[in-house]
Amino acid sequence: MLRRAEYLKRLLGFKDKQLIKIVTGVRRCGKSTLFELYQAELLKSGVRPEQIQSLNLEDMDNEALKNYRVLYAHVKKRLVPGRMNYIFLDEIQNVPDFEKAADGLFIKKNVDLYLTGSNSKIQSGEWATLLSGRYVEIHLFPLSFKEYAAAFTAESRADNFQRYLADSSFPYTLQLCGDQKQIRDYLGGIYNTIVLKDVVENKKIRNISRLESVIKFMADNIGNLTSIKKISDTMASDGLKVLPLTVESYLDALRDSYILYRAGRYDVKGRKLLQTLDKYYLVDMGLRHYLLGRQRSDSGRELENIVYLELLRRGYRVYIGKVGDKEVDFVAESLRGVEYYQVADTVRGETALRRELSALAVIRDHNPKFLLTRDFDPPVSHNGIKQLNVLDWLGEKY
Repeated sequence: MLRRAEYLKRLLGFKDKQLIKIVTGVRRCGKSTLFELYQAELLKSGVRPEQIQSLNLEDMDNEALKNYRVLYAHVKKRLVPGRMNYIFLDEIQNVPDFEKAADGLFIKKNVDLYLTGSNSKIQSGEWATLLSGRYVEIHLFPLSFKEYAAAFTAESRADNFQRYLADSSFPYTLQLCGDQKQIRDYLGGIYNTIVLKDVVENKKIRNISRLESVIKFMADNIGNLTSIKKISDTMASDGLKVLPLTVESYLDALRDSYILYRAGRYDVKGRKLLQTLDKYYLVDMGLRHYLLGRQRSDSGRELENIVYLELLRRGYRVYIGKVGDKEVDFVAESLRGVEYYQVADTVRGETALRRELSALAVIRDHNPKFLLTRDFDPPVSHNGIKQLNVLDWLGEKY
């Protein structure tokens, strides 16, 4: 198992804090495995095995615990007195009124509680209602390039990145050893589960083919400025009528399932969020190839997608920047301040370089500005704009 070091660090940082730790993320991104890794860390730190209770509530062996009173009594009976107890409840949505059991355990001073729940039953905004704000959410993504490359230490970074783009960032695909048919079948299973359970079940959608048309449209348009009306109009021009309200409902469900992420626009000069036009990004490029076929690959926009997800992994709030009539790929905001990013496959050639630098150059504040490309050139500064190789940046070399 890959270590998922950044997520383990976050969990360890919240260890023994009086908060419920909730791990969210798209299906098969490794939530249950992260719990296993964390439990191993607890044992290495001196926690005794009997202080850890881990229950997967999709497991038939735990069928009798799908009652919040029974679950609470089961866990309470096994608590070790006088020591902190670490309770992991995986797929908690299978227990009706689970929040009552969670609240009962939470108030005990010797319980540190960890949960995951299916996106088809509990949307991200509902945790706050169910648990009254007494929690912290740790959002888990599929593998970053740095995590993925750690499984192929003998390969070159460029080869690893091509494999990362072509195959998938879902952790289990590493076990399929590059077998394209197996990877495609596996991604098909993930996709069908997300569509049929997390989206169709959640929104009670009857016209699945229409939903799938919207999904494919969004996969084909990652990194393009768009709007609900534009999506509806474009699909109508292709002979498929989908009302704007229906499109909006589908996109909300896709975002709730974490298959799709939305980046709003930010006016850099006016320092305000804009209400028109957004960009959407897909959780995994392997899923994009599954939906569209590899012949529809667009390396520039896929690279932009990967950088966007990486910024989210690193804890930034990410927007699309508007500077007059120019666009900055990403305005990334964190507690440390603001950073600006432009992403390009290559800037070999004066015209391409000038085009990519132009939007960053007109920003007059002193926040860091980066140009990320796949060109294997030494780092260079263009009047304060740092040009870096994106594989170095993804590997956190800088």
